[in-house]
Amino acid sequence: MLSVNIGPLSLPMSQLLLISAFVIALIVGAVSGRKEGVPIAGTLSDIFLASMVAARIGFVIQYFEHYQENLWGIIDIRDGGFHIIAGLAGALALTAWKLWRHARIRRPLSIAVAAGLLTWGSVSLLVTLAETSSRGMPRASFKLLDGTPMTLAEVAEGKPAVVNLWASWCPPCIREMPVLEKAQKNHPDITFVFVNQGEHPETIHEFIGEQKLSLQNVLTDTGASLGRTTGSQALPTTLFYDANGQQVNAHMGELSSASLAHNLKSFTTD
Repeated sequence: MLSVNIGPLSLPMSQLLLISAFVIALIVGAVSGRKEGVPIAGTLSDIFLASMVAARIGFVIQYFEHYQENLWGIIDIRDGGFHIIAGLAGALALTAWKLWRHARIRRPLSIAVAAGLLTWGSVSLLVTLAETSSRGMPRASFKLLDGTPMTLAEVAEGKPAVVNLWASWCPPCIREMPVLEKAQKNHPDITFVFVNQGEHPETIHEFIGEQKLSLQNVLTDTGASLGRTTGSQALPTTLFYDANGQQVNAHMGELSSASLAHNLKSFTTD
């Protein structure tokens, strides 16, 4: 499952796990802190914020070339660009500093941080293992804009594939289209597939014309079945399949040039 609906919100599974781990840390910290007579919720919040900032800085440094033309994009975290190792390093560094400076909170803070990290790590591992057996490319047949039936495997033709689930009414889908269009031209060794969710060919043709896009491999999925099959509850969602048709990565939400480059590395690290 790529995302989970919580009321009107749809959260990527990775974000939900991170928030859940933070909540567990807060609960454990409140219990252990009460025994010691010291509140640590504020300290845990500082550590969580530091980890997010460090993760973003690490990602931007790694992919800075993609932000040079749009420096405002550095603070636009909608692209989901975070460096996990940098984030962990930031969290552990601030935790160590807090433990060194404040002796009274050492025990409850250590327990709370350990509980949060253990929750995040173990649940993430379990989710990854559970999804490993169901990551093959869906075999359902869709249609090209001219009505020709086509499966994803037939479109990919044995090459790595980037499969984008989108709709013309979706603002982040519109914003990321130029990024995907450019990548389609720059990576001829990768097949880019644009699977529209729930709209008719006429609407798609009109959208492509209005946006002046040059997209290859546009498929219609009028029943929006691909989203349900792949566990995506929101748009846009982008799936990354290797040449053998196995899913190697997924991204829910808007792609920037940097976050797309990060995901495309999945094809070169097998």
